[in-house]
Amino acid sequence: MSELNTVEAKVGYGIGRQMGEQLASSGIEGLGLDQVVLGLREAYEGKESQLSDMELHEAFDVIQQRLAEKQKEAHKETVEAGENYLADNAKKEGVTITESGLQYEVLTVGEGEKPAATDKVRVHYHGELINGEVFDSSVVRDQPAEFPVNGVIAGWVEALQLMPVGSKWRLTIPQNLAYGERGAGAIPPYSVLVFEVELLAIL
Repeated sequence: MSELNTVEAKVGYGIGRQMGEQLASSGIEGLGLDQVVLGLREAYEGKESQLSDMELHEAFDVIQQRLAEKQKEAHKETVEAGENYLADNAKKEGVTITESGLQYEVLTVGEGEKPAATDKVRVHYHGELINGEVFDSSVVRDQPAEFPVNGVIAGWVEALQLMPVGSKWRLTIPQNLAYGERGAGAIPPYSVLVFEVELLAIL
């Protein structure tokens, strides 16, 4: 431990530890530690990169795609269940499918104005996974939610701009228009989401 007996040495070691933990948790297979150290050393010493920005960008794109495919495979059952649910729901009477793949059913016809993406709205909503598990509900809380139309998931952004005030719709949102591979809180990655949304007002 003699090489770690100064404050600077300890800080350097700590930075190395943090970087090592991040790399270990990155999920990147076949990552060469020698190359990591080489890049670190050259950047620290101000040397010109041996690879162009384009080469680095392309390499990172390939790795990101591999990681995405790996994660999708790990959630294969969720993906397949969601796709089957969407296919079955699309066959139901009264269900409209937009170009993006969003599915909606009009439960109550509203007669007010339709909000723009830049508007703020007040809504009541009840959100479930396709297995019926409730993950969020302003209805249960008995407290309407207020937010900018363009500040929510893509499926909501699209639907709200189609809904006149006073409408209540049932939305079935494909995973790519929801939280996708990230998931969110109690929502697993690649989850199709089902909402009942009532547009109360444009604020």
